[in-house]
Amino acid sequence: MADGSKETGRRRLGRPFAWLWSAYTISTLGTYFAFNAFSLILIRVLHSGPAQVAALSASGAAVGALVAVPLGPWVEFRRKRPVMMAMDLLRFGAMLTIPVAYGFGVLSFAQLLAVSVVVGAADITFTAASGAYLRSLLPREDLLAANGRFESAQWSSIVIGPPLGGAVFALLGPVATVVADAVSYLLSALGIRAIGADREVVGTRDRSSGLRMADLATGWRHIFGNPALRPLFLNSAMVNALIMAGEPLLNVLMLGRLGFAPWEYGLAFAVPCLGGLLGSRLAPRLVARYGRAAVLRTAGTLRAVWPLGLPLVGPGLPGLLLVIVVELGLITTISVYNPVLATHRLEQAGPDNVTRILSAWSITSKASIAAATALWGLIAAATSPRFGLGLAGALLLASPLLLPRGARAEALAATS
Repeated sequence: MADGSKETGRRRLGRPFAWLWSAYTISTLGTYFAFNAFSLILIRVLHSGPAQVAALSASGAAVGALVAVPLGPWVEFRRKRPVMMAMDLLRFGAMLTIPVAYGFGVLSFAQLLAVSVVVGAADITFTAASGAYLRSLLPREDLLAANGRFESAQWSSIVIGPPLGGAVFALLGPVATVVADAVSYLLSALGIRAIGADREVVGTRDRSSGLRMADLATGWRHIFGNPALRPLFLNSAMVNALIMAGEPLLNVLMLGRLGFAPWEYGLAFAVPCLGGLLGSRLAPRLVARYGRAAVLRTAGTLRAVWPLGLPLVGPGLPGLLLVIVVELGLITTISVYNPVLATHRLEQAGPDNVTRILSAWSITSKASIAAATALWGLIAAATSPRFGLGLAGALLLASPLLLPRGARAEALAATS
């Protein structure tokens, strides 16, 4: 077991990690400053309904995942820092096309979809490269502290970004937050560049053999062949799909039918993220006291309960408070769960399979989110957003059945 300073995340992790963490924080803040900007543009500018909002979320994730499939093996055998910088610059360029099109009066659903696809594929590639790079940057005993800091940065960004972005949306127009998000990717690329030369070791496959899809399939085989990863993988795919499938429906319900202002909508998701800060800081302490298996099982079960309250949201202050309470509970438990899962996943991946596993995991998550989001958009169009939210919440109650139990839980605990 690591010493107390490591477990609580106070350990100094070095200058290269500080630059990596700063770059991540900047880009994440930009992302949440532009929180649901595409949905806001669809609803408030293009006057779209739940089916179109869901279709944008689903199509972007699906095609992004498809494009990213050959990129996983490609990333595995290249230095990760240049790949991360390239993905940041790609996202920067893609996002900038939106304010340009809006300025000329030609912004359309098709362009939003195209940008969503490009950014989705770049997100997956960046995530795979950054996970592998982190493992090469830090020793095993510092990974949980590092992942806790990333988690804290994410929740801090959500606390600050959405309400501020909602206010900017109202004051400066619908694409101002998109510009800020684009600039954040440029600043992230500069931060990663500032890390400087490193001693990262890359794979040794013969480059002349070209890309092999079998390399990515290796990631799935490793996941399904590992009893400590398989149930967590299936649980994550189910939970992420059902939670994200409800997001476009909640957008339409709150911003459209219930008439909440963009800043109110942002506030409803920003305030609960204080729970994310709390959870990410608690995660190392909880693991040290109760063990990894118990934390994953308990937090994974609790996060499945909260979304049942979302179909009950109504107009005005009571509705806003209900969303805040539900999201507070959901985000707190997720922020305990995520860094523990991320650390366990990195430790279970062999040195030659890190990028393959992260790519396979991310692509599966994106694909399952895309399928569920498209399906729930159709369900909401045929019934109502409230019914779709209720159905997703009810199905989430079954997700804890996929968490490790019995011998699998004991095997997981042995890695703590």
